[in-house]
Amino acid sequence: MSNMNFMEKLLDGVEVEWKALGDDDFIEVANSGRRPVKASLRVAGKTPYYGANNIQDYVDGHTHDGEYVLIAEDGSASLENYSIQYVSGKFWANNHVHVIRGKSGLNTRFLFHYLCIVNYTAFLTGGGRAKLTKGKMVEIQTPIPCPENPKKSLEIQAEIVRILDTFTELTTELTTELTTELSARKKQYNYYRDQLLSFEESEVEWKTLDEVAHFANGKGHEKDISEDGKYIVVNSKFISTDGKVAKYSNSQICPLFKDDVLLVMSDLPNGKALSKTFIVDVDEKYTLNQRIGGITVKNKEEVLPKFLHYFLNRTPQLLKHNNGVDQTNLRKGQILEVKIPIISPAEQVRIVSILDKFDTLTKSISEGLPREIALRQQQYEYYRDLLLSFPKQEIQVGVEA
Repeated sequence: MSNMNFMEKLLDGVEVEWKALGDDDFIEVANSGRRPVKASLRVAGKTPYYGANNIQDYVDGHTHDGEYVLIAEDGSASLENYSIQYVSGKFWANNHVHVIRGKSGLNTRFLFHYLCIVNYTAFLTGGGRAKLTKGKMVEIQTPIPCPENPKKSLEIQAEIVRILDTFTELTTELTTELTTELSARKKQYNYYRDQLLSFEESEVEWKTLDEVAHFANGKGHEKDISEDGKYIVVNSKFISTDGKVAKYSNSQICPLFKDDVLLVMSDLPNGKALSKTFIVDVDEKYTLNQRIGGITVKNKEEVLPKFLHYFLNRTPQLLKHNNGVDQTNLRKGQILEVKIPIISPAEQVRIVSILDKFDTLTKSISEGLPREIALRQQQYEYYRDLLLSFPKQEIQVGVEA
């Protein structure tokens, strides 16, 4: 049986009655137990302390114990994707969330799934910090399928919960699997890179970077940033995200050319960007920002730019300057004294070819991970809307005095 046929049968002929969250025959509002505590006064413990946007801390004691839905009262990170949280067990709720749960005729998990698709805009008051007052919150309607048959109603609610929770679990499993695979690929890549780029001191000739390349520091572009700029401003964020996060400028203050190797010179203690490199793929596309080093190979027949890019990327010769306490600011002299192995062009080509393949494989998973997760989320939202889109009665939203 297809999913559509199954769902059509599940909801075939189902009548629905709408109940306000203030209907105490179906819903318990447990706001009276909420208790805000300043961070400085909280006693550390194992109980999650909830605010408008998920867990804020872990404390000793609890305000509630059981299965509840938390609706942001104010401070939701997004008004379009309003903050709704499902909690179970002992927890502490502050006064930035409404605390509710279903009674005997309403499955609390079903209530949670439905409240995730409510448009809260009509119920919010206030300006910059929109607020969902209790008076408005209790006006929100929730569907009760088969209200004349409580047993069947709860069975339908439970089945809808099962289907939607299954989609959620599948998304979580996929995320875990792809994240694990990505981590394994990165470890494999790093292992082979280290093997391929490790040379004994006596095996090959060594030259300093100063001997094989020219070096130039970038310049500040803060006053020239433009969303529709012609040139990509190469800064540490651009390099550390492999080009996914970029700023633009119409001024090419520090031009870059194909095969230039760019290196991050400054980072926080134990940061992941220091000495990370990027190789320019085309002329007239980039401009170099300050604290990024621009390296141009003097003789490409001696040192291939792509080989130098891989060799300098997170090289231990530069990472040793990170003391783990202070921000690291590499100096020009420190960079130019890095020793570069001089090996045959054919061997450089072979190494570059292998690392290119590993790099492509790793990036394919990195790029595919958010895409696959987004597809699963879209699938979940499609079936959620299909299962929870009951015919709705006309509802008058009252004005709170």
